[in-house]
Amino acid sequence: MESVPDLTAGLAEVEALRNVRRASCTGSRRWWGGPLDVEGLALGSVQSAATALSVLADSPGRYSVDSGLTAASFDSLGHLRIAGRKPQGFAPSSGFRRTADGWIRLHANYPHHAARLMEALSATMPQDVDRALTSMTSLEAEAVIVAHRGVATAVRSREEWVSSDMYSAASTGPWISLAPHPDQSKGQALSSWVPSGNPLQPLDGLKVLDLTRVIAGPTATRFLGALGADVLRIDPPFLPELPEAFIDAGFDKRSTEADFRKTGDLAAIHGLVSSADVVITGYRSGVLDRFGLGRDALLIARPELVVVTLSAWGGSGPWRERRGFDSLVQAACGIAVTYGQHGDDGWKPGVLPVQALDHATGYGLAAAVLTLLAGRVRTGAGGSATLSLARTAEELFSLSSSHHGIPVTPLPEPEYFVADSPYGQLRFVGPPLSVDGTPLSYRKPPVRYGSSTPAWQ
Repeated sequence: MESVPDLTAGLAEVEALRNVRRASCTGSRRWWGGPLDVEGLALGSVQSAATALSVLADSPGRYSVDSGLTAASFDSLGHLRIAGRKPQGFAPSSGFRRTADGWIRLHANYPHHAARLMEALSATMPQDVDRALTSMTSLEAEAVIVAHRGVATAVRSREEWVSSDMYSAASTGPWISLAPHPDQSKGQALSSWVPSGNPLQPLDGLKVLDLTRVIAGPTATRFLGALGADVLRIDPPFLPELPEAFIDAGFDKRSTEADFRKTGDLAAIHGLVSSADVVITGYRSGVLDRFGLGRDALLIARPELVVVTLSAWGGSGPWRERRGFDSLVQAACGIAVTYGQHGDDGWKPGVLPVQALDHATGYGLAAAVLTLLAGRVRTGAGGSATLSLARTAEELFSLSSSHHGIPVTPLPEPEYFVADSPYGQLRFVGPPLSVDGTPLSYRKPPVRYGSSTPAWQ
């Protein structure tokens, strides 16, 4: 499939990934349709991870990408059934709302965000929210909600976004921004971990500390777990994850809770870091620095560590500390307008067919981890990488429009798997990767939230 966009450019910062042949892709090239090449973003992101994995495992041609598996995995929550029940998805208070001059996108899935939204708009009932918004412009509503630590963004056209101060920050640099650590090993390996000889579990024994939430980061760590890594996810007890999102991304990992503000909990986390191979974080810019868990502090303490960070809006620009989600990035950067449609009630903003910014960024995170590990196996030194949902959106806009000439080919129903779990029987789809032509599968269902011992296996 020669027309898949090459998203591996940033990986060439590690010598092992220079001038390598990309992993193969098979199946349909276009199945969702639409004005933007979402399929290209999906296939290209998974291909970047498969390519890096092939180099790390020294197995060219073994790992490949399949359209059907990719399409299913990018809608994993939509395919998930928990004890026969379909996940709710977005909460009623989330979504597009009219304002005095246009539209705004709200995100109130988490109870604390919903409470902040109501407080910002002096609302006591859901209808009060709509009434308040229609008396404000989109930018006024965005400003007051954000000021109350809520989560919302005005729906902007592409032109409005490109002319904003955030655009230059969001569009700068490669999609995957890699920074290999200077080799301090002087020929002596700083880490003893090497890929296993098992092609289904090449990451066996790799210790991954997962400090991410929602979709993008957990998608990356779920993928690494499926490849054999020991993934330990840590969440703050005072802000529990949404159950359905946790279950969807909880395969092949363990789960514990820790309050970084408590001395004992923070000491336990630093103990885990001291023997980890990989740390993946998904907090807003600067949040972890005060706990000694920022990228620079981690790499100074352990040059062999691989540290990959994710944020919604990136590490620079006026929104770098703002809360954000896939849906809000779509609204801010012009995707919602691009996918808008006219109906009986007039024009309304639209969305991508799946939360592709989240999932593509997740596989970009995985690609960064695998690339830095490939470099570390050769030099002994680790390194860091940064990705953001906003930069992924810019990558999507940058893809060629040549996909419009490719016919839309509907994909068959995906293969479903069934497993018992603490939440009841689960029906789910597998990872988007094939190993020697056979689909990779998850090995273990999600554990009970917060039930794992904070220690490596």
